[in-house]
Amino acid sequence: MSRTHPPRRRLGRRPVVIAGAFAGACALTMGTLSTAAADEDVDTLARVDNPYAGAQLYVNPDWSAAATAGGGEVIADQPTAVWLDSRAAITGGSAGSNTMGLREHLDEALAQGADAIQIVTYNLPGRDCAALASNGELGPEEIDVYKTEFIDPINEIVSDPAYAELRIINIVEIDSLPNLITNVGGRETATPACDEMLANGNYVKGVGYNIATLGDNENVYNYIDIGHHGWIGWEDNFQASADLLFEAANAEGATPEDVAGFAANTANYSALKEENFAVDDVIGGQPIRGESSWIDWNNYVDELSFAQDFASVAAPAAGFPEGLGVVIDTSRNGWGGPDRPTGPGPQTSADEYVDGGRYDRRIHLGNWCNQEGAGLGERPTAAPEPYIDAYSWIKPPGESDGSSEEIPNDEGKGFDRMCDPTYEGNPRNQYNPSGALGDAPISGHWFQAQFEELLANAHPPL
Repeated sequence: MSRTHPPRRRLGRRPVVIAGAFAGACALTMGTLSTAAADEDVDTLARVDNPYAGAQLYVNPDWSAAATAGGGEVIADQPTAVWLDSRAAITGGSAGSNTMGLREHLDEALAQGADAIQIVTYNLPGRDCAALASNGELGPEEIDVYKTEFIDPINEIVSDPAYAELRIINIVEIDSLPNLITNVGGRETATPACDEMLANGNYVKGVGYNIATLGDNENVYNYIDIGHHGWIGWEDNFQASADLLFEAANAEGATPEDVAGFAANTANYSALKEENFAVDDVIGGQPIRGESSWIDWNNYVDELSFAQDFASVAAPAAGFPEGLGVVIDTSRNGWGGPDRPTGPGPQTSADEYVDGGRYDRRIHLGNWCNQEGAGLGERPTAAPEPYIDAYSWIKPPGESDGSSEEIPNDEGKGFDRMCDPTYEGNPRNQYNPSGALGDAPISGHWFQAQFEELLANAHPPL
């Protein structure tokens, strides 16, 4: 597939300066606004092409305080998303570095003078059917509870006229629809829970109701999760995922116009750009695709190329409007530090060439929990590349992906062996070690040891 795309239409952009309690901290710059018309777009209710463009993004003071206390003062002014991962989180905050309810966050955003706030709506029935660490509170059949006790209360808050001039960026139900492509049916990676969610249709119904209901608000921008390149970049998964998203975008009263774009790499670790090799490179007369165990038969080697092709090729082919963009989570995909390769590996074999040059140092692309050696990635930035609406820190750095051993809790979160550093894997990571850090708390709770690694291995460096 082509890696060259025409630029999307973009609004002008102006510098972003954190206001309120964070005035005087480093400015988060998302470009330079060049026209009065673009300034007007920021200050009016008119919908915009890219809600990140020209916007001062909300900084969660809960996360900022935790980052400061953890030794991360230099990044404490960065915007991160607010996770709504239970019904209780709507009014009382969720675990870890998010203690305020949604209305409190929106009020604080206004107090900061922010133009936009990022939220993650994450509470589908039978949530996270291929894993256990982030299982949710709702059973597989509780779609009506999801609608009336989760989405409707969120909508009641965000539709308050007090917030009408605040762009609300909604990252929709991560790790849901992609699971219905890769972890079902006769595949070795299938799980009974994902087969059940495919059969009952409640992921599709839930996503449809989410984007239809919240999308009725002119200031809400819905971004549907598309997994990451190591998951969806395969021939059998790529277009099928876009087609399933389009089905959801037409379910429960939704239309494709309710979709502002897509979210990639959310809470994951895939490298933004692999600069030392490409999928069509040839070593010893043989293409490395199919020969390299890291690439296998995937069509992509990094998130940027995957996201651009999904937005420009797969999404329009499925029926979505042309020109939708992607927000890429770069909160933990920097892979810097002393072990970052400075060039390609030796050309003695495909494996040595790729493994010697890849920035992503995970044992396997299917590893997702508290990965050892990870670092902060690109700082939040609007419109950095064609078809990319933003690099953003959707997963707040320092918050755990899951506990490394079973920890009883009342949050509905199970123990997943992929978070256990002694685990030798399953079909979804081709039976490789998990690569997870030890002594981790349950998902969403502050994990200081991981935070320190993210700081030390940041790329670009801090």
